[in-house]
Amino acid sequence: MTLTTVSLDDKYQSEQGQVYLTGSQALVRVAMLQHLRDKAADLNTASFISGYRGSPMHNIDKELWRANRFLAEKAIHFVPGINEDLAATACLGTQQSAMFGDSTHDGVFAMWYGKGPGLDRSIDAIRHANMHGTSAHGGVLAVVGDDHAMKSTDVPAASETMFADLQMPMLYPANVQEVIDYGLYGWAMSRFSGAWTGFKVTADTVDAAAPINGDPHQLKIILPDFEFPDDGVHIRAGDRWLLQEPRLRNFKLPAALAFARANNLNKVVMQSPRPRIGIISSGKAATDVRQALMELGINDAQAADLGLVMLKMGMPFPFDGETVRAFADGLEEVIVVEEKRRFMEGRVRDLLYDLPDGRRPRVVGRHDQDGNEMLPGCGEFGAEEIARALAGRIAHFHGSEQITARLAFLDAKAARSAQRQDMAVTRIPYFCSGCPHNTSTKVPSGSRGQGGVGCHYMATYMDRNTDAYTHMGGEGANWIGHFPFSKAGHVFQNMGDGTYFHSGLLAIRACIAAKVNITYKILFNDAVAMTGGQPIDGELSPMAISAQVYAEGVSKIVVVSDQPDKYPADAGFAPGTTFEHRRSLARVQRQLRDVEGVTILIYDQTCAAEKRRRRKKGVMEDPARRLFINDLVCEGCGDCSTTSNCMSVLPLATPYGRKRRIDQSSCNKDYSCAEGFCPSFVSVVGGIPRKIAARSDVPDKLRLLPEPVRPELLEGDTYGVLITGIGGTGVVTISALLTMAAHMEGKAFSTIDQFGMAQKGGAVSSHVRLALRQDDIQSARLSSGTADLVLGCDSLVTASELGLSAIDPGRSHVLVNNHQAITGQFALDPGLTFPKDDVEMRIEAESGPGKTTFLNATRLATSLLGDAIGANLFMLGHAYQQGLVPVSAEAIDRAIEMNGVAIEMNRSAFLWGRRAAVDLAAVMGQANMEPDAGAAKPGNDVDLPALVAQYKQDLTAYQNKRLARRYGALVDRVKLRESEVAQNSERLADAVARNLFKLMAYKDEYEVARLYSDGRFKAALEQQFEGDYTLAFHLAPPIWSKTNPDTGLPIKRDFGPWMGRAMTWLARLKFLRGGPLDIFGRSEERQMERRLIKEYEAMIDEVLDGLKADNLDLAVRLAAVPELISGYGHIKDQHLASANALRDGLLADWRHPDQGPGNALGEAAE
Repeated sequence: MTLTTVSLDDKYQSEQGQVYLTGSQALVRVAMLQHLRDKAADLNTASFISGYRGSPMHNIDKELWRANRFLAEKAIHFVPGINEDLAATACLGTQQSAMFGDSTHDGVFAMWYGKGPGLDRSIDAIRHANMHGTSAHGGVLAVVGDDHAMKSTDVPAASETMFADLQMPMLYPANVQEVIDYGLYGWAMSRFSGAWTGFKVTADTVDAAAPINGDPHQLKIILPDFEFPDDGVHIRAGDRWLLQEPRLRNFKLPAALAFARANNLNKVVMQSPRPRIGIISSGKAATDVRQALMELGINDAQAADLGLVMLKMGMPFPFDGETVRAFADGLEEVIVVEEKRRFMEGRVRDLLYDLPDGRRPRVVGRHDQDGNEMLPGCGEFGAEEIARALAGRIAHFHGSEQITARLAFLDAKAARSAQRQDMAVTRIPYFCSGCPHNTSTKVPSGSRGQGGVGCHYMATYMDRNTDAYTHMGGEGANWIGHFPFSKAGHVFQNMGDGTYFHSGLLAIRACIAAKVNITYKILFNDAVAMTGGQPIDGELSPMAISAQVYAEGVSKIVVVSDQPDKYPADAGFAPGTTFEHRRSLARVQRQLRDVEGVTILIYDQTCAAEKRRRRKKGVMEDPARRLFINDLVCEGCGDCSTTSNCMSVLPLATPYGRKRRIDQSSCNKDYSCAEGFCPSFVSVVGGIPRKIAARSDVPDKLRLLPEPVRPELLEGDTYGVLITGIGGTGVVTISALLTMAAHMEGKAFSTIDQFGMAQKGGAVSSHVRLALRQDDIQSARLSSGTADLVLGCDSLVTASELGLSAIDPGRSHVLVNNHQAITGQFALDPGLTFPKDDVEMRIEAESGPGKTTFLNATRLATSLLGDAIGANLFMLGHAYQQGLVPVSAEAIDRAIEMNGVAIEMNRSAFLWGRRAAVDLAAVMGQANMEPDAGAAKPGNDVDLPALVAQYKQDLTAYQNKRLARRYGALVDRVKLRESEVAQNSERLADAVARNLFKLMAYKDEYEVARLYSDGRFKAALEQQFEGDYTLAFHLAPPIWSKTNPDTGLPIKRDFGPWMGRAMTWLARLKFLRGGPLDIFGRSEERQMERRLIKEYEAMIDEVLDGLKADNLDLAVRLAAVPELISGYGHIKDQHLASANALRDGLLADWRHPDQGPGNALGEAAE
């Protein structure tokens, strides 16, 4: 197949054929098209764009910056707003430029943008601007992103009622093409009517991609005859406000209606010679109606036979009663399908009320004629809900096997969903690895924090004692009303630097004026990370913040940073500002909460994701230092996770229990995990992650791949692909590559990326539809059971309702990456286990037998390519070779090349995925992986004799053969006694074998030194790193360590490579252990550890004496108590206290069985 020549610049330069465009890019392109059309009409116009980002309007500013070289040549000025209302006022200024006769252009057409809550806060500014009006060759488009389901906002947004209250005409595009068309209509209508034009979009338009008509002049706009007042309707100098309302109500809105009718903006999209049932809808809901009908087996021809007609309202306000009345007159019933508020339904009912009997249809929508709910008013709905509603309305005169089958399928899906248990672990958005908020949002014991808008909002559902968030810019002002009636007397208030610059300073000023006690933690991260890492819209620095709040009259200012020494003495901070390292955050906060009035803590640390981006671009230093955990020394206590809250600290299953490791692919080099009180952390300075070179002897069956038979696209149908995964791992890239490949092949396509806050490690999905004709695609989003391929790049997301809903056992093929990627919950609960079996069972139960393939693509990609980021393209290659992708490998390869990012690695990932589909075992061999290397084998999978033999060998190396014999003797006694009461049981012996070893091999200084110097640590390092590197050990030796005056705990220090040599020497002194010359053994911790061994042995003796078949379970629980004891120093003390409490309760139950279970803690701990 010959591929169409495509360039990434086509989206802004191509003026012919089909152009690949996202909804956000369409908003940029439409301004360019307006300029071209004006130029063709001999108008010298310019454009001005301003607003404030916010999901779903999170990408438009980035797209404008990327298009910067195209904007200047078309006189498009992009000035991002400090906040929404000031941006709207700036857009008002563009129209005022025509008032005084000194304009450089014939007119300036403007675009304002914001999310739903941004419109809410800007009502006053926009109401004034709309009342003033627009210029004859200007016009303003007010683009609002509504989030019906609150996927990325904390309040639902449906702006129809707002636009109506503003008396502003409003357009509602349903797809990417209509973003272009309605944008051009919108400016033309704004110029014609003298009013601003509201423009509602949702994620289904701005986060979608589809081909559009590239011809800038394909749209023919008609200006109707309309009788305007003698003085016109446009903005003017010296205008009197009392004249603005009648001009708006009596002329501007009627002019907009006339324009809409002339250009058929409210049009009948389904017709019938004998209409019976009419549907009225708008925007996204209108495409969902068409999709629902298709899934019920009703195409346009069948709809016409049934008498189904549909009116699509491109302009919901002002409401076109004339068009609606003509459409509805004589119908039996009108069904109004709209999300959220009943904006049109009431107007339709009122409009048709006085039609005579026989011509007046019944009107239903949110509810039927009996008051039963037809469509939900909360959240969002899609094609599934609409299909049920429409099937019910036509059931009295039409039925079909396809309708019956579709409803039965939806019922069965709903029933299975209702029966499924909620998963114990879910993929929730979380702070990125190395995120400053991991540390900055902590509050000291006895205090509480308040949330706000930004990534730091996620602290409200973590263990941070943080709650009570407000709207953007209101952070802390709620405390003014709370403070007089609270015993607390003080709170900490989180505020991002973006919010501070947007409007937050006013809230600080209000708190100062109200004389409340509050500490504002201004989180200076140098990026607006919540919406994709944009810069703050102006100049802001910690120095400027300190000067501003100092001038306002705050009581004290402290700057906390991971690098407090970076500020020179003349940096320009406000007088009295002090500087602290982030290690001292707890002390600083305790001090600030005792200061009366408003205090400021500026937490200065760059956003981790932004650091990663800048390092990739080479504009920020990338430290040549990586952390590594010696898992032999690690106790699995989780203090590193508790300290850092970091998602790159992963669990590691070993024969010695669950440990920790650092994911080098995702680590952002924050290094706070090394602050955990544990000697297992080492810095590798100068080393880079080793890429495991695949063997050069690639067999022919992997080199000479057969071309698979690809799925055939059928006329009138679509091929659906659902891609699920984790935010920030490249899921959206896969959908873009697929659809760009389809575009180059001349196929129809659509895609929508759904991520909400998922860029923070949460669930993300991309819905892709491929077809022969664009008219075959209605809703971009896949509805229930319409996925032909589910590409599960994360098993946890695939096993969620988001993933399972798209699966149809009779249609869908499912390919799942079963790598066990941890969630944010692991940072809060170090003992959390990934529910692998439950996840795979849920997926297979929904997909049916033989329809799901599991493979560890992350492990394979990391081994073969050196980076886990290649896993998703590996999955795509695997699916392609299975014959599940209806575009060619040539087109995919061209799309990878066009994307321009890590081209060779991505090509290799796709190729290795194809190879894995041919022979997975051979590919694993190429990667030097064992066939069962998908998951580490924990000690639980080792049989008891082998386990005991290994532990005896370890104890001999630990101390001597005498200790090993002592260990073996007790284990043998337990095995014998257990066999006497339960012939085939080894549960007690297994528990004793593991826990006695754990206690006997306690990690004192000699053992830590041995575990660093016996060769295994060196081998593990060399397996993971290459290059000329040196080591630094992060330790707190009891003899040399200083005490932190804030915490009373030892301070960890860095020791250079010489410490490795010293450990070799120290390990040889293990013979001193427990003897009179053992200086380390004199500490309370070492004495406690030796005491635990004796106590455990005595307890087991007691258990064996009283062991019976009916108390074997209790005996096993007693023997396993030491599993709770982990860590070093004070961490071990904390865990020991919990273990002793459990042990004492279990022993009470053991000694007094007649009294029943006597310790609730024991039950809870189990």
